[in-house]
Amino acid sequence: MDKKLLFIFIVLFSLHSSAQEEYRIFGKIITKTSQKPLSFAVISIQNSNITELSNPEGKFELKIPFGGKQLLAVRSQGYKELLLPITLANSKTIDLGILSLEENVVSELQNNWIVLDDSDLNEDASTSENTSSLLQSSRDVFLQASAFNWSQARFRIRGLDSENASMLLNGVTMNKIYDGRPQWNNWGGLNDVLRNQEFTLGTTTSPYVFGGVLGTQAITTRASMYRKGTRLSFSGGNTNYNWRAMASYASGSNKSSWAYAIAASKRYGNQAYFDGSQYNAESFFLSIEKKINRKQFLNFTGFYTPNERAKNSPNTEEVTQLTNSKYNSYWGEQNGKIRNARVKTVSEPVIMLNHYFKINEKTQLNSAVSYQWGRISNSAIDYQNANSPDPTYYRNLPSYYLSMYGSDNGEYSGDFLPNYTEAEKSKQAFLTQPQIDWESLYKANQETITDADGRIVGYQPSKSHYVLYEDRVEDALFSANSAVYTRLTDQITANAGISFKKLKSHNFQYLTDLLGGTPFEDIDAFYTGDQSQSNLQEPNRKVKENEIYGYNYNLQALVADAFTQFSFTYKKIDFYLAQTFSVTHYQREGLFQNGLYPTTSLGKSASLHFENFGFKGGVTFKISGKQWFLVNGYYATKAPTLQNVFPNARLNNAVVEGIDSETISSAECSYVYHASKLKTRATAYFSDFKNGTNVSFFYAEGIFEKGFNHNNTDAFVGQTLSNIQKQYCGAELSFEYQISPTFKTILAANYGQYRFANNPNVKLVNDAQASVQNTNPVFDFGSSVLKNYKVAGTPQQAVSLGFEYRDPHYWWIGVNGNYLDERYVEVAPISRTKMFFKNPVNGYLFPEATEERASELLKQEKLPAISLLNLVAGKSWRFKTNYVGLFGSVNNLLGKVYKTGGFEQSRNANFRELNQDVSSENPSFGPKYYYGYGRTYFVNMSVSF
Repeated sequence: MDKKLLFIFIVLFSLHSSAQEEYRIFGKIITKTSQKPLSFAVISIQNSNITELSNPEGKFELKIPFGGKQLLAVRSQGYKELLLPITLANSKTIDLGILSLEENVVSELQNNWIVLDDSDLNEDASTSENTSSLLQSSRDVFLQASAFNWSQARFRIRGLDSENASMLLNGVTMNKIYDGRPQWNNWGGLNDVLRNQEFTLGTTTSPYVFGGVLGTQAITTRASMYRKGTRLSFSGGNTNYNWRAMASYASGSNKSSWAYAIAASKRYGNQAYFDGSQYNAESFFLSIEKKINRKQFLNFTGFYTPNERAKNSPNTEEVTQLTNSKYNSYWGEQNGKIRNARVKTVSEPVIMLNHYFKINEKTQLNSAVSYQWGRISNSAIDYQNANSPDPTYYRNLPSYYLSMYGSDNGEYSGDFLPNYTEAEKSKQAFLTQPQIDWESLYKANQETITDADGRIVGYQPSKSHYVLYEDRVEDALFSANSAVYTRLTDQITANAGISFKKLKSHNFQYLTDLLGGTPFEDIDAFYTGDQSQSNLQEPNRKVKENEIYGYNYNLQALVADAFTQFSFTYKKIDFYLAQTFSVTHYQREGLFQNGLYPTTSLGKSASLHFENFGFKGGVTFKISGKQWFLVNGYYATKAPTLQNVFPNARLNNAVVEGIDSETISSAECSYVYHASKLKTRATAYFSDFKNGTNVSFFYAEGIFEKGFNHNNTDAFVGQTLSNIQKQYCGAELSFEYQISPTFKTILAANYGQYRFANNPNVKLVNDAQASVQNTNPVFDFGSSVLKNYKVAGTPQQAVSLGFEYRDPHYWWIGVNGNYLDERYVEVAPISRTKMFFKNPVNGYLFPEATEERASELLKQEKLPAISLLNLVAGKSWRFKTNYVGLFGSVNNLLGKVYKTGGFEQSRNANFRELNQDVSSENPSFGPKYYYGYGRTYFVNMSVSF
C-alpha cells in the first residue's frame, strides 16, 4: 500500500474514532490461594485486539471504544482462565474490584509432561521435520492434541515443518539461518522457566515479528514475571531418557528493584526405548532484571544446555524382520559397555540483554542484543581400504544372495537362481553379530607382534583403516532487534520492528578417535594422485586425534529485516495489515584446496544477495460476544536457507544455478465459538509454496552412461531439486465441552491434502566427472514427475477424542483415543526422471520398462493407519501455600508397533536395477523406515514452595 494512502487511511479512522464513546474498566488481579497481587496477567476483551497487562500491584485499566455486552477474559500462565460477562451501557467507568485467579493444577502438571521424542530431536532425518515443540502449552484443544498425542506419529501442523514458524525468546528469533528451523536442544530441560508463552497459529498478528505462515511462538524470560518461590521435580520414563531432575527459583521483585530467576536440570538415559540410544544432558538458566526507573527495565538472560544423544537407525523391512522394531544398527558393545557410533552433541550457550522502555501510556519500545556460540556435531565411522563397519551393509544380509541386485550394471536380462545356502549363512552371521564389532575395528588398526617361534605375543598400532570422526559446525551468531508498540488512537494500534543477524559458521570434519591405530591419511581413497587430496596445500597429511581433515570451510550470512503492522478495532469488526522487507547475504569461504576442485575450492565464493518482502492481513467479524468469524491472507517471498544454496559446500564454492527466493501464499478462515461450557474452532486453510530448492546426497548405481568415470556407471552424487511447488490444504476442528463441573470431553481433528503441485527439476553433481575430464560435473536430468505425489513425513488425517475428569479434591484422570492416517513414504525424485528409464550401458530405453510396470514400481507407498490410546492422571496436595504434584502418563497403552515414516533409497538409479531388486521379493535396497514408540510411561513428582 502506498505510504500516502496508508496515512490517509489512518487519519480517516482516527477522525472516526474521535466520535466514539470510550469506556474505562478498572480492577485488581490476585491469586486465590495467597491473596497476593498477580502481575503481568493478560486482560482482554474477547473478539477484539484490546489487551492490557496487570502491573506489579495487580492493577489494570482497560479502555474500550465501544459499548454493549462484552466478554472480559483474564489469563495468566499456570492459572485457570476467568471469563466475565460485562455490559457497557450508561456508566462510562466500571470498577470490577478484586478478581482472583485459581491455580490450574492440571496445567501445572501437564507442563512437566514434556518429553522431546525422536521426531523432534532427529531433525537430520529427511522425514522428521517436526513442528511440535512440546514446549508449547496452548489452551487450544487442537494444539494440545498436536503436541501431546499426535506428535508420537510425527504429526506436523498443516503439514508444514518448523522453518515456517517463528520461534522467539524475548523477541529474538531463534530459528537457525542454516536450515530455518529452531534447534530445540538449545533450551531443553528448562520447562519451569519457559512457561510464559504466546502462541499464534497461522498468519494472525504477532506483536513481535511479521511471522511465518505457520505462526509464532514467543517465550518471555523476564525475571520479574516469574512467580516467587522454589520448584523441584523428578521424573522417570522410558522414551529418550530414564530420569530427569529439575530445580528452579524465582525471587520476585525486591525493594531494590532487582529480580532474578535461576534453573538447572539433568536428564540421563543409559538405555532409552530404542536399543543403544543413550542420552545425557544438563541445563542451566539465569535471568536477572533491574528496574532502572518506573519506565525502563533491563533484563539479562543466559542459558546453556549441553547435551548428547545417541541416534537410532532407520531400517529396511528385511532388517526389522530379522530383529525387531527397536533394533538400532549404530551401536555395539565395547568392554561390556554400549558404544554408539552416531552421537549428536549440541553445546551452544546463549546470552541476551533486553531493554524494556515504556515511553508513555500508549507507547512501548523493547530492544535486545544476543550472542550465541558453540558447536553442533554428529559423529560417525570413517574408513579407508576396508569393509563397511555397518552390520546392515547390504552385502551382510540374506537379500544379497536372494536378489538379482547388481548382476551386470543394468545389462542383465536372464533368469536368476537365488543362493539359499549363502543366504542362510549370511542370516546366521548377522544374527550372531547384529551390532558394530568395535573389537574387530581396533584389530584392523593394529598389527600382531610375534616371538621367535611365530607365536602372537601382542599387538601394536598400525595404519588406521577405521576412525571415529565428527561432522562439526561451530557457529558464532550476533543478533540485535528492536520493536515498538503504540496505540495511535483508541481503535488503532501500530507495531514496528527491525532486526539484524550476523553469522559465521565454521564447518569441518574432526577426527576424535583413531581406534587404536596410527594417524589417518587425509585423502579420498576413491581417487588417486592430486584428485585424492583433501587439501593440496598439505598433501598426504597424517591426521591425528583432535585435528581437522576431509573438508574445512566457513559460511557467512547477514540478514536484516523490518516489519510494520497496523491493527484496527471496532465494535463489529477488527482488521489488520502487516508488511515486511528483508535483505539476506550468503557467502562461502573455503579453507582447504580440494584436489577435485583445485581452482574453485579455496577462498571466497561469489556473494549471494536476496531481497524479500511480504504482506498479510486479516478481518475478524464479531457475530456476538461469544462467536466470531476470521479471514486471513498472506503473501511473501523468502530467501532460500543457507543449506540449499551451495550444492557441494564441503568441496567447492559452486552455487545452485538460478537459485532464487521461494514464494509463499496462504489463506485461512475460521469460525470460533467461545463460552463458559463450550469452546470450538473450525478452520479451513490453504498454502502454496513455489520455487523451493532442496539439496541432498546419496550413492547411486547405474545412474551415468559408461565413459564418465572409467566406464563405471555408479557414483556418489549431490542432488539439487529446484523449482519445487507444494500445496497444503485442509481443515482443523477444535471442540471442548464441559459436560459438568468435573467432567469434560474434547475432540480435535485434522483433514489435509499435502502434495507436490508440479514437476521440479533435478540436477546431479558427480565429483568423479570433475576428476576424469576436469569439466563441469553438473548433469541436468530434467523434470522429475512428482506432481500429485504426497508430501511425506506427517499424517495428513488425524482425529483425537478424549474425556477428562477433575475431582474437587485435586485429582484428575484423562483418556484419549487417536487415529492417524494418510501417511506416506518419501519418494526418490531421481526415479521419476526420464533418465531413470535409460540404459546407462547403451543409451537406449529399457525394453521391459512398460508404463504399467513403471506405474507399479513408482507408486508411492502408503503406511498403515495408526490407532493409539493414551492415559494420563494427576494428583496435587496443597499445604498452605505449598504444593506437591504427582503426574503420570502411559502412551500407546495397547503397545501397538507402527512406522512413523520412511524414505525410498535412491541406490537403484535406473529402471532395470529397481525392477530386478523388487522382483526378487527380497530387495536389498527397499525403503527404510522409522518406528514409533511402543508402550511408554512418564511419571513426574513436583514440589512448589
